[in-house]
Amino acid sequence: MEVTKLFFTTLFAAFVGVIPPGLVNMTVAKTCLEKGKKSGVVVAIGASIIVFCQAMLAILLAKYIFRHPDVQQNLLRVGLLVFIGLGVYFFLQARKTNHHTKKTKQTSAFSLVKGMTIAGLNVFPIPYFVTISAVFSGDQCCNFSWASIIAFSLAAAIGTFTTLYLYVYFFAKINDKTAVIAKYANYFMAVLMLMLVFITFLRLYI
Repeated sequence: MEVTKLFFTTLFAAFVGVIPPGLVNMTVAKTCLEKGKKSGVVVAIGASIIVFCQAMLAILLAKYIFRHPDVQQNLLRVGLLVFIGLGVYFFLQARKTNHHTKKTKQTSAFSLVKGMTIAGLNVFPIPYFVTISAVFSGDQCCNFSWASIIAFSLAAAIGTFTTLYLYVYFFAKINDKTAVIAKYANYFMAVLMLMLVFITFLRLYI
């Protein structure tokens, strides 16, 4: 019963946590626009695999992270550098993007690796899942059984994939406006990275 409660609570938390526009979901949406629905789904699968690993890492390291706040600070510092780098990349891509963007094929293997890479660069889910796991542990030590750990990680991955698939479904529906949206996709991603840099800076120094 406790494992079931843990699974569905984590599923909901992961689902909600990915709804706001962020690095991973907007990458999925951008891929869907530029490479097609299938590539978008594969990127979502790749990202969800990494989220599974991040959730497992979070719950296994929760005790250590709670006792060493500097670890979470270091994760945020890494995230800050990653977002700055990605912001510059997307801005440069936007500057050279052809206005007549059209879909090109992308192999499933490349899409899978792309999803895993982008999700791996996004370190925010680790502190997020550490906090969620702490809810289920009164002493914040998160001493779960392996069944609970697997249920927690699986729920995080499924919840994430569900939201990402909704992004794919939505952007596939506006296929007729692909050229217009794709034209500004890189600019949007650059602005999004700037916002994430600002939020990370506030969490680190204020």
